[in-house]
Amino acid sequence: MKEVVSIENLQHFYGEGELKKQVLYDINLKLYQGEIVIMKGPSGSGKTTLLTLIGALRSAQQGSLNVNSQELVNANNSQLVALRRNIGYIFQSHNLLESLTARENVQMSMELHKDINTKQAKERSEHMLELVGLAERINYYPRQLSGGQKQRVAIARALVSHPKLVLADEPTAALDSKSGRSVVELMQKLAKEQDCTILLVTHDDRILDVAERMVTMEDGRLSLRVQSLNQAAS
Repeated sequence: MKEVVSIENLQHFYGEGELKKQVLYDINLKLYQGEIVIMKGPSGSGKTTLLTLIGALRSAQQGSLNVNSQELVNANNSQLVALRRNIGYIFQSHNLLESLTARENVQMSMELHKDINTKQAKERSEHMLELVGLAERINYYPRQLSGGQKQRVAIARALVSHPKLVLADEPTAALDSKSGRSVVELMQKLAKEQDCTILLVTHDDRILDVAERMVTMEDGRLSLRVQSLNQAAS
């Protein structure tokens, strides 16, 4: 299987001098094309920090972090920006712009892709919203949508450019059981169709069975011990 993410002995620190504090210790992880991996762990354990490093949202400091064949340790800002174009992000708060319609929110994510013209971007945005079940709400504003519908827009925005990697940070935390389940099953279906990799951070035991593997973060250290997902969800 093709490696999409390869991490070796990754360390990360916050602060400088006497205030310098290590938050990630010797992280080793590989993610392969087309798989869904869940990362669990208590609050403050380093899950979101690792997610932002993989997503090129902050600079990696020590070790090796290779994403889509790009080494991120010591990468410059232009390299980080270029990599972000090929990563989809889904967060607990959907981060939709209230002044834009569902279609405009999705279309906005393609602005950095110079090979996609405005007409193509509009058509692809509308098609992706149809795929997530929002065909009748393409021109609705976020205030007119339910929590689950907003997350569907966020999924459409993350997947519309066919990224090789999707990073999801607590995407069901603000949703009820039915909506949360619907959202992750939709992520699972669309990701498989596009053959992209998903790393999903969650505390939600109701959705563990959507993943092939589960890893655990605790005190800045990642355990690669594979749990039975059926057992973990019971």
